[in-house]
Amino acid sequence: MEFDVKWIAWEITRRCNLSCVHCRSSSTLEVKDHPDFSLDEAKRVLDDIGSFAQPVIVLSGGEPLLRKDVFDIAAYGTEKGLRMCLATNGTLVTDEICQKIKKAGIRMVSLSLDGASAEVHDDFRNQEGAFEGTIKAAGLFRKHNIEFLINSSFTKRNQEEVPKIYKLAKELGATAWYMFMIVPTGRGQDILAELISPEDYEELLNWHYDMEKEEDDMLVRPTCAPHYYRIVLQRSKNDKEKFKRRSLKFSTGGSKGCLAGQLICLIDVDGEVLPCSYFPKSAGNIRTQPFKNIWENSELFKSLRDFKSYKGSCGSCEYINVCGGCRARSYSMTGDYLAEEPFCNYTPKEKVKA
Repeated sequence: MEFDVKWIAWEITRRCNLSCVHCRSSSTLEVKDHPDFSLDEAKRVLDDIGSFAQPVIVLSGGEPLLRKDVFDIAAYGTEKGLRMCLATNGTLVTDEICQKIKKAGIRMVSLSLDGASAEVHDDFRNQEGAFEGTIKAAGLFRKHNIEFLINSSFTKRNQEEVPKIYKLAKELGATAWYMFMIVPTGRGQDILAELISPEDYEELLNWHYDMEKEEDDMLVRPTCAPHYYRIVLQRSKNDKEKFKRRSLKFSTGGSKGCLAGQLICLIDVDGEVLPCSYFPKSAGNIRTQPFKNIWENSELFKSLRDFKSYKGSCGSCEYINVCGGCRARSYSMTGDYLAEEPFCNYTPKEKVKA
């Protein structure tokens, strides 16, 4: 497997106008310990990345629209030939913002939608009016012909909403819908009791498989759910009619489970390079090291790419090359990122024989 970086989430601010229950970075409006970096530093980072690779760059947060120079950053990346995207909660989107998105060359925008009603979504986002803001933003994106996808995060408090949110995402005109299975980092650690059970997890992934087979218009992906790719292989063997899984030009292709430190990474507001958005362990800092050096030589990334070093069920599983288990979830739940995926209930064949 080639380990070329394909997709980078970049936390350009930790400030946010919401206070979501699952926030990986515990973002708030006042973030004194993690200040925004300068526009000059942003340009240096883009120069650094662009000299080595041409990944998708997702400007994220916090809420990136709180930065007045977010479109300057995006435009500079576009000029460098990078595919610039934006991740927003949608509440700050206006006609003027849409015009700036287009002018800066932003190719795709992601919106967060965690409930099919204001009651559920606003509870998840800890902010009355958040649902209305997301729905309004989707309408503005359609008006301005801006492609957008929808990210939906799930715990026990909203797992019954899964099919409803999928239906709403289609009605809103989303290019893609991503079903995120929560990894408890940041404020997410406060809702450990709300994590979806392994049994329900498996049921949801099987529902997703059935839904994806019938979906013609919108790309769909379960995210932070690597064992979906085991389910795809298991079930496709018995399917009389095979279906070709669609791919989005601004994704990593969707052919494998955990991609942390393999095809993707996160750069946080302090310059730390993390394996993914939910994996709070640094491989190096772009303020002191070239990105290329971190990506190619970090011991953390090397270990994530060495599947033989994985432990427990993951280490003996015949699906390790397509799944790998969620390394961030293993790290969060056990303190060992090479440990077996704690929310997978599949028993590998070698274990059965043993």
